[in-house]
Amino acid sequence: MITVLSGGVGAARYLVGQVRATPPEQVAAVVNVADDMTLHGLRVSPDLDTVVYTLAGVVNPATGWGRDGETWNALDELRACGLDAWFALGDRDLGAHLFRTSLLARGLPLSEITARMAAARGLKCRVLPVSDDRIETRVTLASGDRTGAEVGFQEYFVKLGHEVAVSKVRFDGIEDARPGPGVLEAIEEAEAVVIAPSNPVVSIDPVLAVPGVREAVAARRDRSVAVSPIVAGAALKGPTARMLKELGSEADVASIARRYRDVVSALVIDEADAGRAGEVRAAGVRPVVAPAVMSSPEAAAALARRTVAAVIPPP
Repeated sequence: MITVLSGGVGAARYLVGQVRATPPEQVAAVVNVADDMTLHGLRVSPDLDTVVYTLAGVVNPATGWGRDGETWNALDELRACGLDAWFALGDRDLGAHLFRTSLLARGLPLSEITARMAAARGLKCRVLPVSDDRIETRVTLASGDRTGAEVGFQEYFVKLGHEVAVSKVRFDGIEDARPGPGVLEAIEEAEAVVIAPSNPVVSIDPVLAVPGVREAVAARRDRSVAVSPIVAGAALKGPTARMLKELGSEADVASIARRYRDVVSALVIDEADAGRAGEVRAAGVRPVVAPAVMSSPEAAAALARRTVAAVIPPP
């Protein structure tokens, strides 16, 4: 089994490659839930939905999130009634949130609900919320007229367009959270554990911060590998590079290696960063140079093969 720690669009695209490179029945995605929120009375799980939609081939290809062929009648109605509907929920997307919310109200855990949603889409891989407990990423703003205010991640990312500097990120509820069903087993029994090319601060950190998860990955360090989300000093999507700098880190592959060196033995870096392989090695992580830009499902599959091979040498 290949277990992929996941969050957001980059992870979803990597997983498309992994299920092409590996029989999907042998792939488990452990997914961030700290972006989840309740909106208009509905429980929304952005990263879980992005993974499911992408693997099912129904994601909006232009954005990497949301549904393809979406309509916006419900959202238009909310706005017509005067609601500040800053988070775009399409009509098809609403169906997923209604399903999730109704089953949560009946007492079913998020893990079981997610399994049902994945099965309904015909997915053969396992999609595992890192926890059934509520965790919320909270961001402290460091610029603008709300400097010092703490907001939820989606307000920062969507409503504020992630254009406001941040000074702190914390995960509310993380101390009391427990790993979801099957999460620790998926890590402990994996032939390889992959940290997907996701934002380290708000996608991967809340996964590793769930008590017991970091320790489980660290125990498999020789079989664990990360894919750098930074290529030539920039992120291919989202505020990853800027957020790293604002929080006192560098946005380069050496910084990513230092960040993950206690949990992975290898880091896949793009050919554009081949000249910095020595810095990655000096950080205590073995560099693996490979094309890391997932321009197509075929490119993602090639990246997945190279990533897994970094810690599982071919026979």
